[in-house]
Amino acid sequence: MKAITVFTPTYNRAYILERLYTSLCAQTNPDFEWLIIDDGSTDDTAQLVHRFIAENKIKITYHYQENKGMVGAHNTAHHLMTTPLCVCIDSDDYMPADAIQKILAFWVQHGSPEYAGIVGLDAFADGKIIAPLPTIKACKFSELYVKHNLSGDVKFVHNRAVFNQYLPYTFFEGEKYSVTSYLYLFIEQKHQLLICNEVFCIVEYLPDGLTMNLFKQYKQSPKSYAHYRLAKMKFALNYQERFRNAIHYVSSSLFAKDYKMFAKTPYIATVLLAFPFGIALNFYIQFSTQKSIRK
Repeated sequence: MKAITVFTPTYNRAYILERLYTSLCAQTNPDFEWLIIDDGSTDDTAQLVHRFIAENKIKITYHYQENKGMVGAHNTAHHLMTTPLCVCIDSDDYMPADAIQKILAFWVQHGSPEYAGIVGLDAFADGKIIAPLPTIKACKFSELYVKHNLSGDVKFVHNRAVFNQYLPYTFFEGEKYSVTSYLYLFIEQKHQLLICNEVFCIVEYLPDGLTMNLFKQYKQSPKSYAHYRLAKMKFALNYQERFRNAIHYVSSSLFAKDYKMFAKTPYIATVLLAFPFGIALNFYIQFSTQKSIRK
């Protein structure tokens, strides 16, 4: 059995998937498996991946499914994996040649069953770090953002012995963009993440990527985002964080046409205070997405 799975959810990304494949073939440590979840692609993804498999340069598992969206692809990936560690590398990203080596060496040196995994760095192709990490050994997921003011994408490596206890991701019928970090809020109540200030992933934000379409995701999966914000309010580290998430909760609930939002949270007073700001955010997201469509 390999030590780590690199899993890649993909949908109609045949035009760029080979770059990730090339980076994996170049890894200095081959102790990994590449798991590709083809989420209903209608392009040449299947033919391309079968060519990769035929070249027999790295271990590849390919799974095709009808389109279920991000959360469906992640649930499938975690069901199929067997390795102790895993990391999600999106189809439009790739890994530096020493990334697997750095991950595994770091885990051998610092990892243990008490940790939920590792947080490493994302960087652009020019070497610029997207979100520098604090110089500490470990912390909770939420502390990265609330206490250490992390802003931007980082790369999470999961200890599957811990992560699997909290699966599957919550799924709402008809919604494809659940918030995958939802599980971290529950995991962090018992487990911290190790901090590794090494680059694990090179990212590129494409026009059809999830990061670039975040507001559209809010509108298309409002129940998922409202569900996430409920958990964020519950586990908030301070009132400021709870109030900020209450604003998003109101906005997402309005998109979902869920007018029972007050009955679903014990923080009724906070949601009431956040209500006008949530309405404003809702209008802002609607305006922004409509403006994007017109372009």
